[in-house]
Amino acid sequence: MSATQILFWFLSALAIVSALSVVISKNPVYSVLSLIITFFAVSGHYILLNAQFIGIVNLIVYAGAIMVLFLFVIMLMNLNQDNEPQKNKWLKMAGVVSGGCLMLVFVAAFKTSEVNGKIAQTIDGNIGLTETLGKALFNEYVVPFEISSILFLSAMVGAVVIGKKGD
Repeated sequence: MSATQILFWFLSALAIVSALSVVISKNPVYSVLSLIITFFAVSGHYILLNAQFIGIVNLIVYAGAIMVLFLFVIMLMNLNQDNEPQKNKWLKMAGVVSGGCLMLVFVAAFKTSEVNGKIAQTIDGNIGLTETLGKALFNEYVVPFEISSILFLSAMVGAVVIGKKGD
């Protein structure tokens, strides 16, 4: 077994355990911290697949910015057990049934998918490298890239205008 396979299985086990911990944990802070660990494991998978740009962006955007936002929101909320309404047993049963149905759909979708003979190009290819992505972005897709930057700029100006109207 090579080091890449060992790292893949370690990251897979870490992602599955931390994702289950997100769902099972009763404390929302522990749940968010487990979600951060899941994002780190997923970023490790991206890097193993030679998609360094997506892995780093996943770390910066999701594990960095969004999870900090989640932590701040959870810290600002009043999470007393006294204020939380108790859920009906039928509502809990409906959640279990709908989750089981979703799992059945996933199993059926994976059963019909064909992955035999499809291997990710990780050693020889430069598909996910940042240099290749930059060349494709600024050579073939420069017009859509510039249009999206103008769209983001207009959204930012609109947010500032809407924010200033309240003053």
